[in-house]
Amino acid sequence: MGLRRVLLLGEGNFSFAAALCGARGTHVVATCYESEEEALGAAGAARSIRRLRDSGAEVVFSVDCTKLQEHFLLGTREFDRVYFNFPHCGRKAGVGKNRQLLARFFHCTEVLAQEGEIHVALCNGQGGTPADQPRREWHNSWQIVAVAAGAGFILSHVHPFKAETIEGYKCTGYRSQDKSFCVEGALNHVFTRSTAPLCFTPLSCKTQLGSQKLSFQVPQVLVDKINRGFLEENSSHPVRTIKEKLSAGLSQAFPLHNTSSCLPLLHHGHPDGVCHSNTFCITLTPGEAPSAEKTSQGLADAVLFSHFGQDTDKDVQGELPVPQRFYLRPSLLPHAQAIIKQRAFSPGTLQVLSGPVFRKCRIAPHSMPVFHEMLVVLAVSRGTEDSCIQMLVDNIKTTLNSLHQGVSGVKPTISLQEAASFGTELNDFAAFEWQLGEIQHFLCVGTEPEPSGSCVGVIRTAPDELKSRELVVVSVSLNLDLLAMLLCGISDWRMLWTWDRRFLRQFPEGELRLFQSFSLYPPSYEHDVSFWLPDGEEFDEVAFHTLAREVSGEMVVSIQLRDNFQQPGTGRRSLCYRVTFQSCDRALGCREAAEMQLHFREEMQQQLGVTLR
Repeated sequence: MGLRRVLLLGEGNFSFAAALCGARGTHVVATCYESEEEALGAAGAARSIRRLRDSGAEVVFSVDCTKLQEHFLLGTREFDRVYFNFPHCGRKAGVGKNRQLLARFFHCTEVLAQEGEIHVALCNGQGGTPADQPRREWHNSWQIVAVAAGAGFILSHVHPFKAETIEGYKCTGYRSQDKSFCVEGALNHVFTRSTAPLCFTPLSCKTQLGSQKLSFQVPQVLVDKINRGFLEENSSHPVRTIKEKLSAGLSQAFPLHNTSSCLPLLHHGHPDGVCHSNTFCITLTPGEAPSAEKTSQGLADAVLFSHFGQDTDKDVQGELPVPQRFYLRPSLLPHAQAIIKQRAFSPGTLQVLSGPVFRKCRIAPHSMPVFHEMLVVLAVSRGTEDSCIQMLVDNIKTTLNSLHQGVSGVKPTISLQEAASFGTELNDFAAFEWQLGEIQHFLCVGTEPEPSGSCVGVIRTAPDELKSRELVVVSVSLNLDLLAMLLCGISDWRMLWTWDRRFLRQFPEGELRLFQSFSLYPPSYEHDVSFWLPDGEEFDEVAFHTLAREVSGEMVVSIQLRDNFQQPGTGRRSLCYRVTFQSCDRALGCREAAEMQLHFREEMQQQLGVTLR
């Protein structure tokens, strides 16, 4: 490892810098705002400066932390760590001025290396985060996480600033005087660079129907999630690890055949019983994708699968009229049903299908517009289905218990519950599965503090028209993303899809670990929007949530109905929602959130036909 370069700003008597200068493999550059003459007037400063210079450190005076580019040439002086201990505008400056100081400081940190850290120590309560005990009211704090977010930084660690452990350190500078101040309960806030906001261009996919080459545009809300390859062989993503471990466990009890590599992405027609607002409608266009748009090569071989609705009348090998409506697959179940219809299976052999599926849904921490489904299909002799289901569930339980034990040492609660007597409210995954067909059992996984569990899987037997006299087909559908969240302690589904490499670094290939967030206490921004509904039309709340996802790039974390008003006399209806913007993995500043709010309001009028109040 090379020399670590450390920059210290706003030093008072240089005692903190002097304590660091002896660290092996570290080059220290210590600075202060005062001139050399003023700095030497602080008690003990001359001794500390002498010690710094004797050790080879640099000491620079009259350095303004908001104008670092004037003191260090950009591109020639990059620091691995920047320390700014107890920043203050001086004298009796209020919280507003100190916020401005921090904002200007964070905006001039080009001297920081790409993967460097900024350490800001604040007195107890100043930061305004839940780590402060007691915690000040937000308006009376320095709001350091929100201030840093405006400059593209996220809070990655917070730990106590233990002044007593720093040899020779003496705090000074209380109200610009040579006096110490209280550092009891002080916290060190460690900031790192956030990934930059991503701007995704429209994405088209190529496919073929018979002899015709066709293309379709991916819904904008899914552009960053199509073709991510989480289940591919070279992936270390936790969803693949869970899928591989489950498959390995099942293969010890049953012969197993994987059918996942070439499953069609599109379905023709519409699934019976499924609400149209819950599926992503696709329009096919003849010819190649427009050259101005990015084309997904990984999906170029996707073919159409006609199961839902009516098939086209003409021979698929000939020239076809292009049907108007297709849907991104909301489930792998139709592919399993096709295997059953064709009798393309061996009784007693597990067929394992896996891949991403796409469903429109409301915004919530565990509600996913895309997730990875693992579908296990088994044909067994009639009369043995109950015992086979129990074998499958016991095998899955054993695997999940071993996985969770490796993560945290505590076994999850895994239960098989009869669908007919299921007592708790269905989550979005289970509710959609219920639309696809009758369910016999729910598979639930619980961890503290919710041991009762969340539904992560459903168990069915094939519908009557697919049954034979001798055989019964059993299928188990598992939501791998929900399993990854529960097993690894991930509270927000969006983290599974982050582009920040720090996520996957926590999961070496074949290992599951308890996830440690690299973005702590992200700031949130609330926006109330009220509007009149078009006369005589029902409001599609799922479409409203989907639009919020699209416009914000999944930065909306919550949408809550605040008011439902009907105007006397006219009968016109007005709704008011509170929309909360918050990122789980990157910096989201107040200015960017405000721009999202304005864009959302504009798109609501254009796409939903509402009238803003």
